Amino acid sequence: MTTRKITLSAAALLMAAAFAGCSGNTTSASSNSSSAAEAGSSAADTSAADTSAADSSAADSTASDSTASKLDTDITVVSREDGSGTRGAFVELMGIEQKNEAGEKEDMTRGDAEISNSTNGVMMSVAGNVDAIGYISLGSLNDTVKALDVNGVECSVADIKSGDYVVARPFNVCYQQAKLDGNAAAKDLIAFIESDDGQKIIADNGYIAIDSTGAYAPSGVTGAISLNGSTSVGPIMEKLCEAYKALNPDVSIDIQQTGSGAGITSATEGTCDIGMSSRELKQEELDAGLTEMKIADDGIAVIVNLENPIENITSDEVMKIYTGEINNWSELG
Repeated sequence: MTTRKITLSAAALLMAAAFAGCSGNTTSASSNSSSAAEAGSSAADTSAADTSAADSSAADSTASDSTASKLDTDITVVSREDGSGTRGAFVELMGIEQKNEAGEKEDMTRGDAEISNSTNGVMMSVAGNVDAIGYISLGSLNDTVKALDVNGVECSVADIKSGDYVVARPFNVCYQQAKLDGNAAAKDLIAFIESDDGQKIIADNGYIAIDSTGAYAPSGVTGAISLNGSTSVGPIMEKLCEAYKALNPDVSIDIQQTGSGAGITSATEGTCDIGMSSRELKQEELDAGLTEMKIADDGIAVIVNLENPIENITSDEVMKIYTGEINNWSELG
């Protein structure tokens, strides 16, 4: 009997230990499960917080981008040279030409302006400098620079025709009437430019045509023609002369693009047959014996670098930039 009691007691002890072990394992599993759940919850909370922060950062970035409508850098002013017809028209139309202390009109373009002696030169300067501003013929505008709206109006043929775009001027040729009459080819070229054919070329190249005189009929003329003057008028004159020569192959034509002032002087002195000007001639130039003829109208585009976020500028702001009253892009309204 003693032996049986001991055995039963040992068995009881073993069972108790087994139950204790099971109880301990259950507690541990429960504890581990609870810990995993807490970790998952913490990770989810962290992920949600990160997503919220990212969304907030993106929103802040978008808001910042929407308000970054202008640069905060000094403006590089690019201008044409003295004697340029484009400059003469631009400073007059934009109020940059002002009366000095003597009461005389004076071009007040700022002294530190970068000066270029051609339309292409202005475009290259502006295309290569994010802080630059310049002005060129609308007909010469290409995709290397951006044209600004002026006073909320686009620089376009339609808005120039309607009179809504204010920065516009004529393209003229000038000559000594007696010299022209003595050169049959030069006189015939003028007739071609005025014709339906010539004015269609002008319109097709983005300029504003004038009233034409009817169809052109080639007359088999021969000879040589020399033209000198505006770098703004030059490109369309090259197109006109190319078409004219196709109809009159026995005519030779030489075109020099040296600026309106030089072209007017050359026509006055008789060293060229036809002068080209991108402004109206002054009374003293007409009094010197020149005849003026408008061949087209053109806008002057105010241009900036493609990276500049500005899209519109006022006439007053243009005037203040070019006279030195405004020096930084951030000063614009």
